[in-house]
Amino acid sequence: MDAWLAIASRREVREYAPAPLGDELERRILEAGRISGSSKNTQPWTFVVIRGDEARERAAKAVYAPGNVEGAAFVVAVVVSGKGRADFDAGRAMQNMVLAAWADGVGACPNGVSDRDAMGELLELSDDERVAIVLTFGRPAKPRDPARHSPDAWLERADRKPFDEVVREVG
Repeated sequence: MDAWLAIASRREVREYAPAPLGDELERRILEAGRISGSSKNTQPWTFVVIRGDEARERAAKAVYAPGNVEGAAFVVAVVVSGKGRADFDAGRAMQNMVLAAWADGVGACPNGVSDRDAMGELLELSDDERVAIVLTFGRPAKPRDPARHSPDAWLERADRKPFDEVVREVG
């Protein structure tokens, strides 16, 4: 898929078809995060794949939207350590992962953590680690065809502030 089409057409997917992604696709998503840029190349992230019914159930109870975790084919916690730009860098990695997934027809949704202590215990985090976001992935339950619209048409359909409200120039 064209990068611009992927960016313009990607929307959060919260309902997934009951189909596994497969090892190769899961690896590709994780690699997209791994190769993301980071401040001073610190790569302050670790990607923790949450597998197994018990772990998934515990993770679901620790996020704001449990159904996203329960129905996903693939669940990844993005864990960061250190200070500075770690959260910004985690966002860059996360965006790479969801765009790589979308380019392969896989939907994704970021999930905020409602119970940081429970999630930290599940992921066996050290004192200097924290969860930036939990990503869920899966084939959309309702098939989506990004190519049914042009990128410009997707931009028009987006429920976002107008361009002139978010972009300004100085100088």
